[in-house]
Amino acid sequence: MTDSIGNHELSLALDYVQYTCQNVFLTGKAGTGKTTFLHTLKNQCPKRMIVVAPTGVAAVNAGGVTIHSFFQLPFGPIPPDHVEPGGSLGSVRPGSHYRFSRQKIDIIRSLDLLIIDEISMVRADLLDGVDAVLRRFRPGDKPFGNVQLLMIGDMQQLAPVVKEDEWQVLREHYETMFFFSSLALRQTGMVSIELKHIYRQRDADFIDLLGKVRNNCMDDAALTLLNQRCQPEFASKGPEGYITLTTHNHQADRINAARLADLPGREKRLRATVEGDFPPYAFPTVEELVLKPGAQVMFVKNDSSPEKRYYNGKIGRFKNIRDDALMVECPDLSEPIAVEQAEWKNVKYTINAETKAIQESESGKFIQYPLKLAWAITIHKSQGLTFDKAIIDARAAFADGQVYVALSRCRTLDGLVLSSPIEQRSIKSSAVVEAFVQTIDQDSPGPEQLQSARRDYQLALLDELFDFSQSWRCLLTCIKIANEHKSILLGATPSFFGGILEPVKDQIMGVADKFAIQRASITNTRDPESCPLLQERVCKAVAYFDEKIKSLVLSPLSAVVVETDNQEVRKILTAAIDAARTQATAKQYCLDSCRSGFVFADYLKTRSLAQFQKPADRPGQAKAGTPVPDTVAHPELFQLLKKWRLETATKADQPAFWVLHNAVLAAIANQLPATPSELVGIKGLGGKKGKTYGAEILGMVAEYCRKKAEG
Repeated sequence: MTDSIGNHELSLALDYVQYTCQNVFLTGKAGTGKTTFLHTLKNQCPKRMIVVAPTGVAAVNAGGVTIHSFFQLPFGPIPPDHVEPGGSLGSVRPGSHYRFSRQKIDIIRSLDLLIIDEISMVRADLLDGVDAVLRRFRPGDKPFGNVQLLMIGDMQQLAPVVKEDEWQVLREHYETMFFFSSLALRQTGMVSIELKHIYRQRDADFIDLLGKVRNNCMDDAALTLLNQRCQPEFASKGPEGYITLTTHNHQADRINAARLADLPGREKRLRATVEGDFPPYAFPTVEELVLKPGAQVMFVKNDSSPEKRYYNGKIGRFKNIRDDALMVECPDLSEPIAVEQAEWKNVKYTINAETKAIQESESGKFIQYPLKLAWAITIHKSQGLTFDKAIIDARAAFADGQVYVALSRCRTLDGLVLSSPIEQRSIKSSAVVEAFVQTIDQDSPGPEQLQSARRDYQLALLDELFDFSQSWRCLLTCIKIANEHKSILLGATPSFFGGILEPVKDQIMGVADKFAIQRASITNTRDPESCPLLQERVCKAVAYFDEKIKSLVLSPLSAVVVETDNQEVRKILTAAIDAARTQATAKQYCLDSCRSGFVFADYLKTRSLAQFQKPADRPGQAKAGTPVPDTVAHPELFQLLKKWRLETATKADQPAFWVLHNAVLAAIANQLPATPSELVGIKGLGGKKGKTYGAEILGMVAEYCRKKAEG
């Protein structure tokens, strides 16, 4: 990973994400490479993933989307008692917010990895809301729908925002509002990996000082060293090249406006271009950039050109406009930088129609010069930035970690100036967070735990490959629907599905249980990929189960005809059969990928694509001329009767079943009544219907029997 590839913790985190299914909390002090890790992982990891963040700006910076927009969650509290069994949210659901598109459902169902950036700002109830949505659309009822989580952030930086009235609603469910109090996360657990190597700062004394601020363990010597940087008169002059970090927006806005007004010359107003869907809350910089020659500005984006002339947080002074480029002078460069407009994309996740890969597509674009006035900025908005020179105004620090975030933006202690002394009481941290952080070092995983987790993941995937319970549940749904409507069904009857269930139970489910026991004894100590005996057994099992799925499930379900006069029943049962066939096809696709043995990387890809495999043909709606259920002894007569029924109903301007139900037609085609007494003995023809249509029906039966005898 660039110059970080040798970093042990980064390598460990990368291996855990790529080769295990355990949830990972990646943390570390400011400047330890968390953002670099995220961008490297997106380009390197083979798992199907999406990136989300709690705020719009954080999502844009991470190249992802907001948690609320992707999972369509409300902004208010989400109490666990408002989450229904099966994962859908209850009374907090505002209707239209929960109409998920087919595209988004496909993404959720095929997801391997969910990356959540800036996890320190994510509330516990919001994380449980994510769990609810994932469970809603994924099979089983495992935490987070069995999707792996990678949570990135520093708990000693910005905390989640929770209003007092919201906490009153949630406090009876949660110990704290931090993400680690999530009920779903406690069910599944996580491994925590802390990045140790700091790339932003080089000075050991400054690094030690920041560590004491971060951990709220400032001693008198450290506080004295820090406050030696307090220079109120120097700070009040707003020296060139320094940016002031304040606690509140109004302070930063006031400083910038005043300093801009003091400059001579006319204002230049440069308005951003917004294309497509790019909501204002996600704007990465100001929509209208107001400048004067001499204005101190800060770059808000890294230079994408090969020259790398500027970076996010670099300070300079606006000189003039030349050929639509803003000329910015920086003290470390002999020539001004010609700054052109930059683009930020609002990302939307879609499924590629051909490859079925999850891909980032552009739903909107924000085009603006990558600059903003930089005499002052809030500490909150400075998170993730790096400054060579900064004035810290932390007198009104109100949030946990705020002082640490401000100080840690600076590369060196010499480049830091305090406008007022830092008092011990201003260095705030949460006792709950401190207790949580202490457990990270104690529970930090090593190579042995990684190897064990890697093996467990392979075994879980192998067990999943030979788990046919989902197909079984689909078949049970079919027989349940058939039983509920058996009096009006032909073809897809309870007895038909019973004829499928029994052999599936014996020849698939029973054999799979025995194979699971055998597999467990073979892989007692070895990984599946490196066990020749297991690979041999896998190949044989794949061949066996593939044939059984084809002959016992797919073949009969492909041939069955749903014959009923009730359109709603036909729709429901056809959908259930379609689901059973789709599930069997997906399982067959996974099995086929392992005909030559189980290969972890290949199977992982196949597993994600399996849900997009569709049966070659779908069970059609039964109409005249379509196949007749095999329970009908004389299908040709049955088709003749259906045609007659349709013509009769059309003349009367009535639906077909108003004449006679399918079950009555089937009984006629089975019993071949030759006399009025035989006809009225058929259920449905003993009353008015028999008198109205009896003669026509007997005539059709007689004509059919005559032709059959002759030919």
